[in-house]
Amino acid sequence: MDKSLTAAKRRKRSASGWWPVFFIAPGLLVVAVFILLPLFMSLANSLFSWNALIRDEFVGLRNFVALFTGYPYSERFSNAVMNNVKWFACTMLIQNTIGLLLGYVLSRKLRGSQLYRRLIFIPVMFSIVAVSYLWGLYMRPTGLINTFLSNIGLKDWGQTWLGNGSIATFSIITVNIWRWLGFPSLVFMTAIDGVDEELIEAGKLDGAGEWQGFWHVIFPNILPSIAVITVLTVIGSLNVFEQIYTMAGLDGPPNYATDTVSTLFYRTAFGSVDSGKPQIGVGSAIAVIIYIATFLISLISIRVTNSKEVES
Repeated sequence: MDKSLTAAKRRKRSASGWWPVFFIAPGLLVVAVFILLPLFMSLANSLFSWNALIRDEFVGLRNFVALFTGYPYSERFSNAVMNNVKWFACTMLIQNTIGLLLGYVLSRKLRGSQLYRRLIFIPVMFSIVAVSYLWGLYMRPTGLINTFLSNIGLKDWGQTWLGNGSIATFSIITVNIWRWLGFPSLVFMTAIDGVDEELIEAGKLDGAGEWQGFWHVIFPNILPSIAVITVLTVIGSLNVFEQIYTMAGLDGPPNYATDTVSTLFYRTAFGSVDSGKPQIGVGSAIAVIIYIATFLISLISIRVTNSKEVES
């Protein structure tokens, strides 16, 4: 009898041990199919030369060398990387800083704050293609923005927003900030709402003002949320594609001023930048670099944020 009970307990423990696997397996399957498999396929493809869509001979790192040193790839790639840096810097400094400010204000439970939360988040729910298409119309020389400026007596402020290489990238980034601003705002608001009120009250008793209380009490306690937003900003800045494609075009006009590594990858892999033929090897090399850069920058962001959390 005791042996049968022991065996039953063992079977019950064994069965209960499979439940975590049952819930984790679908997520692992998605990661394996949509992240790991494409990564290894891109890595393998980058090590071969290609005749259109047919894999040719093994060339090792020659595609990477061509990307960094061969014309026109090196010129296009360095230009695209700089544009991605602009995306990250503007998004991190402007969007996330304003989002942190709005999140703090909304957490103060001001009158009408529930309405403001909904209004701020509405653009996030819009389709990126639809938003980009409409703003592309607004930014035409005869579009809504220049017409509005002309009607209020600021005609000289009008620009060819997407036709001037010096401002085209920043014009598109501005639209991206407008659309996504609600997301970090609500993330930071939720994180601030989760800070223990006793810590805030203790800071006030110690003489901390509004700014001191935020910097020394609230900010250290929302570092995990800042790490998440930073990682998402890195990923989004490295993989921006639809908005460039819809508002400017696949070639990153004017004169590649709005080109990014994602548009360069697409153009290279499916229609080379110099011959008009697909260059899958070089395109795969770009994809591998995007994967590696995303992983390393995200890892560094998490490590730095975690270290500051420990110090605080």
